[in-house]
Amino acid sequence: MTEPTTSTATVDTAVVSVAPAGERGWGKLLLGLAAFLFLPNVPQFRALLPVDETMLLFVPALAACAVVGWWAGGRAMLAIAGIVVSAVLATQAPNANDSFHNLARGWTLVLAGAFGLVCLFGARRPFFPRSMMALGVSLALALIMSVLGPVSGSHMNRAVHDEFARRNSETMGTLNAFIGQYPKEWNEIVARIPQVGELPAETEKQLTALAQAGEGIFPSLLALESIVALAIAWSVYHRLSRARLGPPLTQLREFRFNDQFVWGLIIGLAIIFLPKLAFVRDLGRNLLVFFSAIYAVRGLGVLSWFTAPGTLAVTATVGFAMLWWPVLNAIAALGFLILGIAAFGLGLGDTWADWRNRPKTGTGD
Repeated sequence: MTEPTTSTATVDTAVVSVAPAGERGWGKLLLGLAAFLFLPNVPQFRALLPVDETMLLFVPALAACAVVGWWAGGRAMLAIAGIVVSAVLATQAPNANDSFHNLARGWTLVLAGAFGLVCLFGARRPFFPRSMMALGVSLALALIMSVLGPVSGSHMNRAVHDEFARRNSETMGTLNAFIGQYPKEWNEIVARIPQVGELPAETEKQLTALAQAGEGIFPSLLALESIVALAIAWSVYHRLSRARLGPPLTQLREFRFNDQFVWGLIIGLAIIFLPKLAFVRDLGRNLLVFFSAIYAVRGLGVLSWFTAPGTLAVTATVGFAMLWWPVLNAIAALGFLILGIAAFGLGLGDTWADWRNRPKTGTGD
């Protein structure tokens, strides 16, 4: 799948070379980057995701890749530009909620630094193990700082709660201001479609429920969001520079990881269901969310392996479009739920069945 890399210095980094075929196109990557940067501005996503300003996650990660690439013989200007833009973002004054902004800014810098160090000293590893190692280091440092530093876990929880409340308040303020600005048109719409009149109350109820869920699984969602940011930054870097840091990202249909990760699910389930471990139930819940998500992605890879190319992408696009239409949104949500459960089952089963390496039958020689 990838060309072997060549060690050049004390760090085991790759030489400047021609990009693999999987890292030559911009189309899908730009779509993914746009989704990562703009979808968190949708009120429902904004009420749930830990970091809504995802540029804070992406730019430092890209800068870390560029600095390691510079060390491996890449262009200095790319590294300098990444550092400068990261510094500007880090010093930018927040609109509100200084506490949460400082936490988010600190996390993004720690994550980028950890990923840079992992790339610097572990160039033979594929991307996903690197991202998991960087995530583990970042979480360990965050835990140490919460214990020894001035900001305790309760302060973090309060900052997260206030941030989600602020976002939802902004969303409802914008919606109510829009209705107040066009009362005649709004009343005409409500007269034709009475159900629309319940939109503000239903939206507020939905955002409140999402925010409560987001607070409970904040660490796991932050971890997943961080891995996505690192993956996009890794891909963007390898299209901007020919100084390779390691193998390219595998296609979804080939995505897999160490089967020992199943213990993350087992430990999470044990914490949830054993009464004696009730004091760490939040940890168990977050372990289940995180590992269920990555196993669902593995299951999507299995589905992609056995379906025609592009089938999953088209299905997801149609389903996402349906989410914005009345009545159809319930069908789309149910469809995504069924797909997620099926993908999780396939991904978990792949640990033992190894679906993609089974010999095909009935094809003949």
